[in-house]
Amino acid sequence: MILRRHFLMGAGLAAGALSAPSVLRAQERVIKMGSLRLIHSMPPHFYERFAPAGTKIEIITFDSPTDGKNAVVTKSVDFGAFGIAAATLGRAAGEPVVVVGAFSNKGMGVVSKAGSDVKTVKDLKGKRVGIWPGSTQEVFIMERLRMEGLSIRDVTAVRVPFGEMHAMLSRGDIDAYVGAEPGPGLSISSGVGQLVEYPYGTAMGGLNMVFCTHEDSVTGKPALVRDALTIHRKAVEFMLANKPAVAEMTVQRLGANRAAVDHALAANNVEYAWKLDDTVLKQAKTYAEQMLSLRQIRQLPDFDKFLNPTFSNQVATA
Repeated sequence: MILRRHFLMGAGLAAGALSAPSVLRAQERVIKMGSLRLIHSMPPHFYERFAPAGTKIEIITFDSPTDGKNAVVTKSVDFGAFGIAAATLGRAAGEPVVVVGAFSNKGMGVVSKAGSDVKTVKDLKGKRVGIWPGSTQEVFIMERLRMEGLSIRDVTAVRVPFGEMHAMLSRGDIDAYVGAEPGPGLSISSGVGQLVEYPYGTAMGGLNMVFCTHEDSVTGKPALVRDALTIHRKAVEFMLANKPAVAEMTVQRLGANRAAVDHALAANNVEYAWKLDDTVLKQAKTYAEQMLSLRQIRQLPDFDKFLNPTFSNQVATA
């Protein structure tokens, strides 16, 4: 379900162009970008600073990674940012999703009730744990449980959307959760929760969200893909150097709690990225293999079609 849309015009648009509306309409290009309501999904909100003259950015915010992925598949958006899990599920099922860039890493957190005896992943045994099925976080926690000699059957998994995890922990409906920022930051900064761990000690590293498009855009609109990824790179580089601006934009656009946002950023639990380099490619393949072993997919995606670093490499050398 779509939450809302933002329309942003490239800062380079000359004011004089407004005197010629027919010419403006003819030259104007709209890039539709799907995003999520998360701190690590904030780069599109900075695209306006780096969009060339005559380019309008339309941000469409979705409730879930699956909704964002489906929008790419149906061409409701030109590009989408969502978890590697949704992208892999789609491509493994034969959907025309192509990863053309990195987007953001980390942004996850395993959190338990403050003062409880759940202080490590091993302590989750027998506890009610909030997990969003089909999410990137689900695969990470299943691997962490395996590494500790446990399985998902050793916990009581409770289906909980990311946005409801903090409230359910506060009420005592769950004992812990595997969430997405700003949820963990909110629980910790408010004193409701305590950090169990940031679950990045696996072969998948901190891989989280990826920059995707439809395979028809890869073959039919290569200039658009390259231009969009260039804008994304510039936005990410700005954000990495300007954390206060990121915090302010997150509070403004998402209505997020400022203390939660500040905590997530101060803990370096959000890592914005753009380049689809060898590390990301390796982690994405490892992630898919993990999903296959967990029987979340029936077959591995065709990596040659699924992971396309061509545009990222071009942007890197431009």
